[in-house]
Amino acid sequence: MDIRYSANQRDFKRYTTEETRKEFLIENLFLPDQVQATYSHVDRMVTIGIMPVNEKVSIDNGIDIWKNFGTEYFLERRECGMFNVGGAGKVYVDDQVYALNYKDCLYITKGAKAVHFESDDPAHPAKFYLVSAPAHCSYENRLIRIEDAAKRHIGALETSNKRTINQFIHPSVLKTCQLSMGMTVLEPGSVWNTMPAHTHERRMEVYFYFEVPENNVVFHMMGEGQETRHIVMQNEQAVISPSWSIHSGAGTSNYTFIWAMGGENQAFDDMDEIPTTELR
Repeated sequence: MDIRYSANQRDFKRYTTEETRKEFLIENLFLPDQVQATYSHVDRMVTIGIMPVNEKVSIDNGIDIWKNFGTEYFLERRECGMFNVGGAGKVYVDDQVYALNYKDCLYITKGAKAVHFESDDPAHPAKFYLVSAPAHCSYENRLIRIEDAAKRHIGALETSNKRTINQFIHPSVLKTCQLSMGMTVLEPGSVWNTMPAHTHERRMEVYFYFEVPENNVVFHMMGEGQETRHIVMQNEQAVISPSWSIHSGAGTSNYTFIWAMGGENQAFDDMDEIPTTELR
């Protein structure tokens, strides 16, 4: 498990490109039959990629890794949300089985012990993208199909940001301890996400970019509003955004991204907006 420690905005101003990428960028999420985990001390969020190909993969493949949390199993004191961004697959949670197609979402509550992942077809493996946050109470596991997500249509083609925000793990859909997750889909001809830029001191965020066409990239903007930096991101990569940082991006094509938040509240519109003309 890759462990990332908290970075502050004062030191961040002096980071080189390489240092910025090592601190916040998560690459190589999907390797065959492995659990790829990044533990960020920013709100103690864990970002995971699992691509089962020839095996039924347990989330506890790296049992010694989870000992970093001082628990007997991964979700003993955590909740977890996941999306399938690959071929059809199944997730086994204790005595329950969930079939996830492309862009389906599964929420797993605190206390689930045995969690396994499997692809229906090894030639077209599932790709499970997970984010986990600490939790102090349990609710109910729930499978949420893309068609059942709460949808918000915002932006316009004239401003290159026409997009649909699909809210999956969100108070309007189901109860969780603190985790919120959703998927934003940009229309063809639109490239900007999350504008006007904002911060929310009350919670951090992780972005996972996918459906980025071959030979295209996304310029992910971060940093304080008055001193921004960018990370050039490839398809199927994630980026950690501390509470003091903006989190916005523009691609060389349209794309899709999954956002995950954890922190003091789950109020989607609770943000401190920064007028675009004031960005530096």
